[in-house]
Amino acid sequence: MSLTPTPGSLTRLDAGDASTLRIAGDWVLADNMRLEREVVSAQGAEPPRHFDLSDLGQLDTAGAALLVRLLGVERAATQECLPAKQQALLTLVARSQADQVPLSPPAPRAAYLELLERIGASMVEHWCNLVEMLGFIGLILQSLLGYLLRPRRWRLTSMVAHLEQTGLNAVPIVALLTFMVGAVVSFLGATVLQSFGATLFTVNLVAYSFLREFGVLLAAILIAGRTASAFTAQIGSMRANEEIDAIRTLGLDPVELLVLPRLLALLVALPILTFVGMLSGILGGLAVCAIALDISPGMFLNIVHSDIGVSHLVVGLAKAPLFAFLIAVIGCLEGFKVSGSAQSVGEHTTISVVKSIFVVILLDALVALFCMEMDW
Repeated sequence: MSLTPTPGSLTRLDAGDASTLRIAGDWVLADNMRLEREVVSAQGAEPPRHFDLSDLGQLDTAGAALLVRLLGVERAATQECLPAKQQALLTLVARSQADQVPLSPPAPRAAYLELLERIGASMVEHWCNLVEMLGFIGLILQSLLGYLLRPRRWRLTSMVAHLEQTGLNAVPIVALLTFMVGAVVSFLGATVLQSFGATLFTVNLVAYSFLREFGVLLAAILIAGRTASAFTAQIGSMRANEEIDAIRTLGLDPVELLVLPRLLALLVALPILTFVGMLSGILGGLAVCAIALDISPGMFLNIVHSDIGVSHLVVGLAKAPLFAFLIAVIGCLEGFKVSGSAQSVGEHTTISVVKSIFVVILLDALVALFCMEMDW
């Protein structure tokens, strides 16, 4: 065997009716791509009857795999003209390939079966998420009861800081959005009611919609997108950095330390933001009525005072703590579910926003139906 590196090669020798394929040189990984092309070309031509491996140089696993592919498993395992080491390597690779069972392609499935499978998997996932959220709610209520009965453990500083972040800093965006939506509702109401000669009832439309629905709904959706994502990102980052494990190591309760201050702050902030949203929406409708509909602010406020009962305000404000509780629960729960990577933090932050908005809208629809049936 020559010590000088010799590139591997395949040469076809034709002698009468018999054809021989001469295998020479070093069959190693460095020449694997070129040798593979030659093997494919040799397999595509007329198959040879004999193989000459007497000039084979160095051989490694990659070259042995190509030779087994060219010679076939049985012939590669029974070569006797090679040195013992090369023959042992070739035999080992041939046996390993013989033991491999070719994977048959899966049988095609009907489209309706795949659809039903996806629906079933989705239902199971949603059910597990619901059970998980109910368990987390129970854990929060248990911790909250013990927390409220021990005033010395109240974390007022943390609660006030979260109240500033979730409530005070959100006032401008809530006020601006509800003001513009109030103006849009007033325009649409005037456009529809004008054809019936009932433009004056635009005042009732704006007041009813914002006191019962739009004020709390818009505030809750903004808080779901703004605060639930913040809760998930904060707690998720702490979990990724193993800070929550450190809190448990110190003998502290992560629910009492991280969840309850955020929950109580949001329970205080969302009703206030809801009231701000109601006032801003009504002011937006008032501005449009005064500018475009010739309804003076005094007449607008007089109609609201005489025709709109306080019960509509109570219904709107009563939904705010329920929305705040669910938004805080979902945001904190998704934060605790973060696995430990930055990608997981982003995924669960997105999930918390989507879940919070979905739950808020669904619950608002159910409460509206309940109030309609109860004639409230």
